[in-house]
Amino acid sequence: MFKKILIANRGEIALRVIRTCKEMGIKTVAVYSTADADSLHVRFADEAVCIGPAPSSESYLKISSIIAAAEITNADAIHPGYGFLSENANFSKICEEHDIKFIGASAEMIDRMGDKASAKATMIEAGVPTVPGSEGILETFEETEKLAEEIGYPVMLKATAGGGGKGMRAVWAAEDLKKAWEDARQEAKACFGNDGMYMEKLIEEPRHIEIQIVGDSKGKACHLSERDCSVQRRHQKLTEETPSPFMTDKLRNDMGNAAVKAAEFIKYEGAGTVEFLVDKHRNFYFMEMNTRIQVEHPITEEVVNYDLIQEQILVASGVPISGKNYFPELHSIECRINAEDPYNGFRPSPGKITNLHIPGGHGVRVDTHVYSGYMIPPNYDSMIAKLITTAQTREEAINKMKRALDEFIIEGIKTTIPFHRQLMDHPDYIAGDYTTKFMEDFEIQ
Repeated sequence: MFKKILIANRGEIALRVIRTCKEMGIKTVAVYSTADADSLHVRFADEAVCIGPAPSSESYLKISSIIAAAEITNADAIHPGYGFLSENANFSKICEEHDIKFIGASAEMIDRMGDKASAKATMIEAGVPTVPGSEGILETFEETEKLAEEIGYPVMLKATAGGGGKGMRAVWAAEDLKKAWEDARQEAKACFGNDGMYMEKLIEEPRHIEIQIVGDSKGKACHLSERDCSVQRRHQKLTEETPSPFMTDKLRNDMGNAAVKAAEFIKYEGAGTVEFLVDKHRNFYFMEMNTRIQVEHPITEEVVNYDLIQEQILVASGVPISGKNYFPELHSIECRINAEDPYNGFRPSPGKITNLHIPGGHGVRVDTHVYSGYMIPPNYDSMIAKLITTAQTREEAINKMKRALDEFIIEGIKTTIPFHRQLMDHPDYIAGDYTTKFMEDFEIQ
């Protein structure tokens, strides 16, 4: 087992990893930028190393500084959390070259699953259902036009190196294809330095449902059931729940088995998610694989009583998994509390938290790194907390979430708490009748 783990991240996920490490008797090293000197992950780690100024490019994304911090503190493993370098193949490779265990996927695995066209080709080979579309990168507009006619409109253009909704365009008619092709390529080039495009059939009334998987170094994998992530704004998740209100027992089994098949086919090691689009007829199609822990992992932990961070560490140290698949025994919902103004287009709202009251009680969990007096820097992602409620039924979990949101007081900045409180009263959400298009018609009041 590892003696000391450096957490190459910040905020609530860094604190989350530190907590599990302490429970396992493993020493921890926090790294931080000058903007995060007062963050709780710095305070609660056994050691802390400043790795640079506020900009991510000069701190949390600077591989040389992180490796140097690991070496001077004698850390024998690095946990990357999510975001930043968590899916950076070069970082994984450099850790290996410096004899530091990267608690995550190998460089080869990250490369294989990180490129969407490559990932889709791999899933087709593995026998996992995929969305009809191009088999690789589309080289010319003429090729794109021909394929769109073959698979039928509507279609979706996607950047092969994309993420966060960048380089994506929905096209509903042939006359709109040329402009969409040019706009998507231009945006992809600007955002990722790569204008490679591929095309898929646009799934109507889609739900975004992901399966949590864990694989070990022996090539064995298991799943921990699904999370419904369909409530999104501009392809950014706002709230998640498990089990999905759209699921049937058959669909859960079929999707779980497909995710395990995918993981075992590529001999995946570590925690990850296989993400699917599910249409209104409950046909499911592989979308992508995330080779890291997810923001929304706590709701899975709550319904199956399973510490995913601990499992990541155990698998990375060579411990085999049991091979057992897990199914939800309770219902859990997560609301992402962001420092954003929902009444002003979700505009970021950094600043000082002047007053904070965190909700509690049975079935309420809050993962956060903030406190009263904490200054939220403008340099990073705006998520400042995750509020999770768990109960016997979905109705009870929603009612518990309403109560917890009413108790959650954050003053000094704007947050998404009012949005989530309104969401919990929305009749379509209460009925479980929502898709990834839900937020297009949602009006903040």
